[in-house]
Amino acid sequence: MTLGEIDIWEILDILILLLIGMGPKVALVPFLDLTAGMDSDIRKRVANRMVRTATTVALVLVVLGAFLMKLLHFSPEALYIAGGIVFLLLALRMLSEASEEKEGHHEKASGRDAEKMALYPLAVPYLLNPAGITLLVIFSGAIDSWLMLGVLVILVLLVAALDWLIFSNLDRIAKHLDKSRLAVTEAVFGVLLAALAVELVLTGLANLGVIDLVGH
Repeated sequence: MTLGEIDIWEILDILILLLIGMGPKVALVPFLDLTAGMDSDIRKRVANRMVRTATTVALVLVVLGAFLMKLLHFSPEALYIAGGIVFLLLALRMLSEASEEKEGHHEKASGRDAEKMALYPLAVPYLLNPAGITLLVIFSGAIDSWLMLGVLVILVLLVAALDWLIFSNLDRIAKHLDKSRLAVTEAVFGVLLAALAVELVLTGLANLGVIDLVGH
């Protein structure tokens, strides 16, 4: 993936990819589940720290992702494959949890250390998920100007602002969320994310010349 000259459609494509990689959807149901036993103030603190942590990690990857790739001696293709495998596991977990009753899980989650839970698993790998980590490192390696760096930072902050807006007001939003409908959307989204995970793996293999992606 190369960024080349910036245009409005390219920026829109990057924004959509960032919404998949660090938007609220993947983290929404886990957040509701893990914070169900907490009062409003603690839940907001967890949300704020979760968004701050995910945003900080995302910005670090934008600035240092290419350097880390060289330092650790792995290729973009390896990153695509590794990110796809981890993302597939996350998508399969979403599918399995969507079909299970979670009674008793709330009770267990409410006693956990809220600060640690905000960092893991909520900030990473739910809010900033494996697809987001993969894409940000790839984008970092493709940056060819200060303008492109600035655009990426702005887009990351824009998605982070959306995350903060949703998760910090989730007490009000949750009243209008139907659990059965959430389970359905979780299952559907899990299938779509599994497809994206497979696409990441296929892209990595194709870039290595192992396979030929017909129609790509």
